[in-house]
Amino acid sequence: MTSLQQRFEHDSTWRSDASAALGRFHDWLQAQDLLDGEVQAAVDRVRAMLAHDRLSMVFLAEFSRGKTELINALFLANSGRRMLPSSAGRTTMCPTELRYDPAAAPALYLLPIEADVATPLGQATTDPRWVHVPLDPGAPADVARALQHVAETVRMSHHEAKALGMDGSAVHVAALPPGTQGSLERPRWRYAIANLPNPLLGQGLVVIDTPGLNALGTEPELTLRLLPDAHVVVFVLAADTGVTQSDLELWQTHVAHAQRARCLVVLNKIDGLWDPLKPHDEAEAELRAQVEATAQALGVDVAQVYPVSAQKGLVARVSGDAALHAASRLAVLEEAMSERLLARRHAILADQVRVAVEVLTRNTRQLLQLRHRDLVEQLFELRSLRGKKQAMVKHMLQRVQSEKSEFEQSIGKFKALRMVFGRHAAEIVKTLQGREVRRRMRSAREAMSGHLLSSAIRNDMDALFNDLQMRIDSASDKIEQLHQMVDAMYKRFNAEHAFTLVAPLQFDTVRYRDALAAQAALAQSQVRGVNAWLRLQPGLVARIFGVVAENVQEVFSSLNRDLDVWFKSVMTPLEAQVREHQKQLRRRVDSIERVHEATDTLEGRIGELEAALAELDALNATIAEHGRQILESATPEGSRAVA
Repeated sequence: MTSLQQRFEHDSTWRSDASAALGRFHDWLQAQDLLDGEVQAAVDRVRAMLAHDRLSMVFLAEFSRGKTELINALFLANSGRRMLPSSAGRTTMCPTELRYDPAAAPALYLLPIEADVATPLGQATTDPRWVHVPLDPGAPADVARALQHVAETVRMSHHEAKALGMDGSAVHVAALPPGTQGSLERPRWRYAIANLPNPLLGQGLVVIDTPGLNALGTEPELTLRLLPDAHVVVFVLAADTGVTQSDLELWQTHVAHAQRARCLVVLNKIDGLWDPLKPHDEAEAELRAQVEATAQALGVDVAQVYPVSAQKGLVARVSGDAALHAASRLAVLEEAMSERLLARRHAILADQVRVAVEVLTRNTRQLLQLRHRDLVEQLFELRSLRGKKQAMVKHMLQRVQSEKSEFEQSIGKFKALRMVFGRHAAEIVKTLQGREVRRRMRSAREAMSGHLLSSAIRNDMDALFNDLQMRIDSASDKIEQLHQMVDAMYKRFNAEHAFTLVAPLQFDTVRYRDALAAQAALAQSQVRGVNAWLRLQPGLVARIFGVVAENVQEVFSSLNRDLDVWFKSVMTPLEAQVREHQKQLRRRVDSIERVHEATDTLEGRIGELEAALAELDALNATIAEHGRQILESATPEGSRAVA
């Protein structure tokens, strides 16, 4: 088992431990009648994330840098052979995604190049335009043969290429047989997805092999979605060429700014520097110099450049040659990958778990504080009746009944507030709902389809994103008004009924505005980057806009999902304390009525309340222990100890 596999298995263990601890707390809260809607939603969200989270790793390089061979060595060597095509003249020609979904049959899904303009990439298993090639995991040779499809090409005319949104200036025009001069060699497939059983892919890893600089110039999905969404970008160079001009262009255009923090630089093919006639120290010095030159050219730290030999590493893993494997230095790269990749996921998940625990403990403690206060009041009332005549008991009963009636009037005001809140929330949702966003996107698409000049298209793109930002800004103002309204009601119930409500959580739209701004910048960059002349190809514009539209809709879908959670959660603490106070008032009335009617002894009822008060103290301690267990299990170091 490789170090990367070991780290992924450990990662799976602590995620499972955290989910189990969260589940135990959830069940305990339910048993204690302390579970409300906000807590339930928080638990469900985090447990779903812990169970189904995926990690994406994109490999990026110019042609002939050994990128695909590196994927073979790192992730597919357990098959005992080379799986993805990586020999000279036979390499990945389309973006190829390796993943594993046990709910789907092992298969290779191929999207024909002709489907470029209209087909989204997220519907491979259901869209009939995708070609399905079954895979038999028990026959590695057959799987490798099927994966050769990703290296296939077709020839087409310049006119056909432009219709598909391909920049003819960026395509190799090969020496062709008579009668084919002037045609272009293009990938046969636009995208490939291999659903393949594999130890790492089964843990949620998604590996994406990209076909090189030319594809990045004409494939919007890569630059607008796959690279920005990647948890780690692996940028591959070759030791035998160093950093070429095209390498540098690829780095500066697609990695140096937005992806730098998530990037690992791999200097491949170091076996080309191996020379048995050179002393070891001299060979090491030569390699160090190459690494330093690479780091300087890219403007990164030397420690960020990892020299490896993918080909020798693959051979070593297939043959079991430990010495050759050590010389390939794959293990060092794997360690860096696991640190970068899993640390990033753990930071995200640990933060989500922490927030969920805060919500759980905060809301639960508020309810327990309210119960504690009501029990103390009941005890005070009943203790004050010791030695008192029936007239005094009757007077106290009337007072508590009056307090109950006053609270019921406050409930009427609360219900009115809830109606107003719901009305305003519906208005906000209408502004941001998918139907409205899609309508605006269709309008922009129609406007852009009438332009050929890139400047006009950029202007339309600016107008679109300005309008979308204004929608979020308008919604943000209304959300703040709602927050102020609910906060005022919180304060009123705290003052009038001694509730224990803390200020409601605010909903911040900054990250959605930032996500939209990032999409706008990427879209404008893509339009500028592919425009080698004044007129853009309509097919390519349609492809760019199609990806932009998907990304924008995802931003608004995320905003709507999170906003729906906020709408529910912001009212939940108040609703929970209203219900709890109602129950306690009914209990107080019932207790005094029983004493008044002599159906219960006063001392017996006081004893029951004192026992309930002691139980509350124990519940508080249990809450703290559950919170500690969840937080400890949400760390790799603590998961094994707390399980």
